[in-house]
Amino acid sequence: MVKERARILVVGGGYVGMYTALRLQRKLKRELRQGDVEITVVTPDPYMTYQPFLPEAAAGSISPRHVVVPLRRVLDRCHVVIGEVTAIDHTKRTATLITLATEEEGGGADHLDYDELVLAPGSVSRTLPIPGLAEHGIGFKTVEEAISLRNHVIEQMDIASSTRDPAIRDAALTFVFVGGGYAGVEALAELEDMARYAARYYHNVGPEDMKWILVEASDRILPEVGADMGRYTVTQLRRRNIQVLLETRLESCAGRVAVLSDGQRLPTRTVVWTAGVKPHPLLAATDLTLTGRGRLKCTAQLSIDGADHAWAAGDAASVPDVTADEPGAETPPNAQHAVRQARVLGDNIAHTLRGEPLETYAHTYAGSVASLGLHKGVAQIYGRRLKGYPAWFMHRVYHLSRVPTFNRKARVLAEWTLSGLFKREIVSLGSLEHPRAEFELAAGGKPQSERPDDPKGSN
Repeated sequence: MVKERARILVVGGGYVGMYTALRLQRKLKRELRQGDVEITVVTPDPYMTYQPFLPEAAAGSISPRHVVVPLRRVLDRCHVVIGEVTAIDHTKRTATLITLATEEEGGGADHLDYDELVLAPGSVSRTLPIPGLAEHGIGFKTVEEAISLRNHVIEQMDIASSTRDPAIRDAALTFVFVGGGYAGVEALAELEDMARYAARYYHNVGPEDMKWILVEASDRILPEVGADMGRYTVTQLRRRNIQVLLETRLESCAGRVAVLSDGQRLPTRTVVWTAGVKPHPLLAATDLTLTGRGRLKCTAQLSIDGADHAWAAGDAASVPDVTADEPGAETPPNAQHAVRQARVLGDNIAHTLRGEPLETYAHTYAGSVASLGLHKGVAQIYGRRLKGYPAWFMHRVYHLSRVPTFNRKARVLAEWTLSGLFKREIVSLGSLEHPRAEFELAAGGKPQSERPDDPKGSN
């Protein structure tokens, strides 16, 4: 039995936040029913995004709504608050909270008291002060960005097909991706595959007209799958006429011209930035212990070092890897560890409330899988290397097993099955980004996409 009524605050609705709350629902079912425990989840979005499926959503293999999991449906015993925690005073057990109603009410930020804290705000894109990046760069971390990028790519093909200006056509058909990790490689490979297929329906745009460029500052891509698989991936991408530029940096994209460190100047209307992530700014607004890299310093039991009743995992946490041979090793901040850490974290909070001993997080890294487009991929699993179709199939099997809820598994599997029987959908629904534009024009106003202060109008 729980010793006293406990208020558990979970900050973040991503992998760690959702899976921890889900685990707590199951482990503390009786206590929740009796009112001895209260779980509050604060998240900016009412859904969890399964990010490994973003490239397939961008390519049209999966519907956007099946890439996300509605939190209120899954966490039916939790109090889900759509908002953002901006500061935490753990000494006073208080979190400063801004919700969608804060501005409407005009009363300032709210304060939420808690007994147990789970910090899982995730990470944010790591950007550099590159001229033009803020104005013209496109991210690839959310489902909104993935679908917007798909619409954007098809729109560029439409522009190239209809213009008589060779300079405009060349810029429209040049796609620059910065960052050779999972997000960059998979996004580029899936979208190039989709655009290559879409080109058959254009009378004057062919695959050979498009330039796809991957820019990576280090000397390798996909380091998670090993050096050999990384070199194999480079070879496969280059065989598809994709330029892979290693040890190269983006120095500017001002004026819609990508300037690279090797001296190339590429007129382009598409610069996709996937060059890493950094800790969420919230972590710096707490009184908790941080590492030199700005992440929360955690113990092997996933408690925050030096703070009682505070826990963390995933991107925000620096967790010691007890399975590693070298001292001081940390678990990499990826989905494989985040999901497993969340289960141990949820169990340990339940153990704490019941006065039971805590568990230690220990998981040997199983390997990595990456998709390079339809029926193409690379994988390294338990030391075994897979290429081509077997790796692509393993990629789908693995992520189908990991996507939350049976509902989502069934829907994704059904879409994959249907996509194997019918042709790809290549329609662009860019108007979804400005749904009121047509009505505003009819009413005598200026469409939102044409307003000078609208950042999307410049894309």
